Formats: sequence, C-alpha cells, structure tokens
Amino acid sequence: MSAEPPPAARAWRTALVMIVRDGGAGLSRALASMAPWVDEMVVLDTGSIDDSVARARAAGARVAHFTWVNDFSAARNAALDLAGADWHIVLDADEWLIDGGPVLAALRQQAPDHVGRIEVDSDQGEGQDSAPSWLSRVLPGAVRYRGRVHEQPAHTLPVRPLAVRLGHAGYRPAALAAKAGRNATLLQAALHEQPQDAYLWYQLGKDHDVYERWAEAVDAFNQAEQHLAGAAPAWLHDLTVRRLHALKRCGRHAEAFEQARQGLERWQQSPDFFFALGDLLLDWAAEQPALAPELIPMIEDAWQRCLALGEHPEHEGAVRGRGSHLAAGNLALLYDLVGRPTDAAHCRQLAAQR
Repeated sequence: MSAEPPPAARAWRTALVMIVRDGGAGLSRALASMAPWVDEMVVLDTGSIDDSVARARAAGARVAHFTWVNDFSAARNAALDLAGADWHIVLDADEWLIDGGPVLAALRQQAPDHVGRIEVDSDQGEGQDSAPSWLSRVLPGAVRYRGRVHEQPAHTLPVRPLAVRLGHAGYRPAALAAKAGRNATLLQAALHEQPQDAYLWYQLGKDHDVYERWAEAVDAFNQAEQHLAGAAPAWLHDLTVRRLHALKRCGRHAEAFEQARQGLERWQQSPDFFFALGDLLLDWAAEQPALAPELIPMIEDAWQRCLALGEHPEHEGAVRGRGSHLAAGNLALLYDLVGRPTDAAHCRQLAAQR
C-alpha cells in the first residue's frame, strides 16, 4: 500500500456550486468563466422554465433538481451536498469571474482550513458606478449555510481575503424589477421567526432602500442598530451610509445630520460617509435656503474630505468614485453655484481622471 502523499503535494478537489432558476444567458457566462479553473461544476436547478438546464449541461456542468421551499440555505446546502468537494466556490447565475482564476486553481494544493473572502463587483446599470462587496464565497467542503434569505456560511474558521473578483448584474434595473418583492417576503417571514436578528433587519432595510421605500428603510435600519450586540459588523458601514441617503429622501434632514454627527468619529476614514453627508447637506440647503450660508462650507468640507481620504474599497458597501471623481464632480458643481470658477475648473479636471 502506498503512503499518503504529504499535504503539500495532495490535490484537493474543487467545485463550482450554483443554485439556479431561469438563469438565461447569464448562466452560460458564469459557467464559461469558471470552467477552466475548477475540477467540476455543479448546478442545482430550483424550478427553471427557461433553457437553464440545457445551458448548464452544454457548458459541462452536472445538473440536478430541487423543489423550492422558500429557503435559500436549504437549496444551497443541497447543492453543496451534491458537489461533495474539498473546496466549494459559490456563484449565482448573474455573476461571473473577472479576475483570479489562477488563485482558484491553486486551491487544489491548499488544505481546506479557512474560508475565502472575495470581491463581488455589482453593476448598478448604465451611468452608475459599481459597488463592490467582499463576501465569503470560497468554502471548505464541510461548511454549510444558515438563514432563509441572505444566507450566510456558518463556521468558526479563519477568513482570508483572496485576489478573486466577480462581476454581478443583479442590481441592474431590469434584474431588480424581475425579483421585486421576493426577498422582502422571505425576510419578513424570517423576522417573524427571529425578530431580534440585526442582520435580517439590515437586509430588510437594504431591500426597502433598493426599491425606494425610504421611510420603511429607515425604520428597518434603526431596528437593526437597536438589535446589535457585541462588536460592530462590517455591514454597519453600509447601513449608516444608506440610512443617511434614505433620511434625505424622506426630507428628514435634521435627524440625518444628528445621526451623522454621532457617527463622525467611527466613520472618519470613510469617503462614502462624507459623500453622503455632503449630499444630505446640499439637499437641506436647497430645501431651506436660509440655512445655505451655514451649510455650504460644511458641504465643501465633506466632499474635500472625500478627496483627502481617497478610495477605501475595504468598507462594506463602498462605491467607487466617492473618494475621487464623484466627489470632485460634486465639488465642481458646488463651486459653480457659489461663483468660484477657478476651483470649479480644477475639480472638473480631477473628475475627468476617473
């Protein structure tokens, strides 16, 4: 009997794992982008009526079927059980690999003793800047999901950043319209079972925010913050910035400004926070012109802080450009408004360097 090869020489098996319903052309793109870098591709179909099954098989994936039970974790865990690999790389049909294929291929020589956190770069639609998130999508074989919706891998393993980047089309307007109401219904059901779960409240607020239900978003974000326990989660940054915007859209400027004042120390390294603050103050000045002389210097300072900080993509929910060209463009418009053409021209030059 031959001896077990040393760990460094062992080939650990990798698998792409997906749950899919009506993935369409996006599914073909996702599978084509991943095929060169994994040992197997596993697709669990949850009730497609389009050609997703045929597309998956044509791309070389192993396909199985699952009866949908309004529980994303149940579907994801069934797909993971089906794959049974040492490493599982989890994608959705509206995602695709942009960079990092060799990093994924190298997992074959790495023991599955940690969870990999990768960048998911969400396309917001034409004319909008992309918004990256850093998500745990590279999982050791034994790790499984928990949560009916916005499910999370449950584990106690160390989490390591990997130089892997996915594109994501799920926030484009057409994609959002197609799934409107789905997540909110599941989140409400989950909150009925776990009414003190801060993360579920945050996700419900985010869903309200995405679909422009501003007052409901504020209420859900406030509930999330009230139920926080222990160390601040990474998503608190995204909650804070989204809530400032939602309060602005509700016309609750003074309330938003007070929340920003209270969060100033925590978020002093966040260009997204200061970008949202400047936007809030500008809207307030437009609504109450008598306050403009007091607010305009604060608006300028907020957006100048964005430029001084530069980009900080490590913050959850960070939007590219808020530490550079987006802030510079806003400053140019502000300087036009207050009659400072030289400063406006300089900021336009900065904005053009995107």
